[in-house]
Amino acid sequence: MPEATDHGPKLHICSDFHKTIEFIGRKWMGIIIYSLLDGPKRYHELIGRIEGISDRVLTERLNELVKEELVKKSYLDGSLKKVQYELTPSGEALKDVMLSIRKWVEYKNELEKK
Repeated sequence: MPEATDHGPKLHICSDFHKTIEFIGRKWMGIIIYSLLDGPKRYHELIGRIEGISDRVLTERLNELVKEELVKKSYLDGSLKKVQYELTPSGEALKDVMLSIRKWVEYKNELEKK
């Protein structure tokens, strides 16, 4: 049972949960994952879809997602210039989470319109 405090029960959040939320919550991570939900994309498709992201940041974030095995990087036709990114099964497992966040954002936006 969580320890009680003046502000309610103390939460003991698993460090893996915390690290995951921090990772996915980093600037641009969520939108990159969301952009890949409907299938593989080439680099230029991602940069065109994600308004405001720089080449450098997109490259850094994609490399981090590849390192964490959420995204797979493939070279098409054996060319280093033709690169494609797609979600791995671990990345695909985030689909429901990403769609729930989108639904919550839409809900929040509707409330703000009223």
